[in-house]
Amino acid sequence: MNFVAKGLAAAALSATLVSAAQAETTEINFGIISTESSQNLKTIWNPFLEAMEDETGLKVNAFFATDYAGIIEGMRFDKVHLAWYGNKSAMEAVDRADGEVFAQTVDAEGNPGYWSLLLAHVDSELNSLEDVMKCEGDLNFGIGDPNSTSGFLVPTTFVFAANGVDPKDCFKTVRNANHETNLMAVANKQVDVATNNTENLRRLQTTNPEAAKKVKIVWQSPLIPSDPLVWRKDLDQATKDKIYTFIMTYGRLGAPEEVEAARKVLEDLQWAPFKPSSDAQLYPIRIMSITKEEFQIQADDKMSDADKKAKLDALEADKAKYQKLMDTIPQS
Repeated sequence: MNFVAKGLAAAALSATLVSAAQAETTEINFGIISTESSQNLKTIWNPFLEAMEDETGLKVNAFFATDYAGIIEGMRFDKVHLAWYGNKSAMEAVDRADGEVFAQTVDAEGNPGYWSLLLAHVDSELNSLEDVMKCEGDLNFGIGDPNSTSGFLVPTTFVFAANGVDPKDCFKTVRNANHETNLMAVANKQVDVATNNTENLRRLQTTNPEAAKKVKIVWQSPLIPSDPLVWRKDLDQATKDKIYTFIMTYGRLGAPEEVEAARKVLEDLQWAPFKPSSDAQLYPIRIMSITKEEFQIQADDKMSDADKKAKLDALEADKAKYQKLMDTIPQS
């Protein structure tokens, strides 16, 4: 290489290094799904986000939206760089917003996951799923955000699709709301039955024990994997390294008093220290989503048998693919 070529190469390398330095991430937005009011979420999340700022050197902004879709779309348009999702909303973020699962929450009480619930008022005559599913058109029903795992996907799959029932044909009214709103609506007799989950109910037992005493469980789902943390795939590696180190060491490393303080912050979020995860965590959710679609197709009396068979065969192939992946790849 002659002198001029070497000079040009050196200049190009220098320009690349300068550009990389200029592109260094100094600030990120952390998305938080709307399981309850933003004010309540800020109270329990701010200590964690402040600790992340201190440990990573990044400015960390909480990003709230009125529904789950707002966080997914925020990530899609690069307004959210990192987020706490439920599994269903994480699946949407991975598929539509260039997201990638990298960590999983761990239940503070050692549960392997959590459960979707149907709740009724403690004084209600509803005591079982059979009572709810009489579908006499006289009950007001509260369902979750369409991108909620426990509030929407799980009950839609295991309660309604499995029985070939459309909630709008079963109940007097159906309304979408977050977990907190649905739970309080049951406690205040504004709806007869509503979806929720064991984590949110446990939180209410701490924050509002009088309201918690007013509700009862009439149905509990199969186990749901614990919630994931998701970042944008294109987040630069140096920033990912800072975030990952913080997430995996928070509540584990440090002086005894530092670990104790971190564990208290996590406990307020109903969590223990995080564990590593990947998109493989979502395989059971993908199978659940396919199963729901299969039930809906089977119940569709406007579709020809040939069309049904074609669609169901394609869905079964997809389900088999994810089942094979579940059998061969660790889910966390």
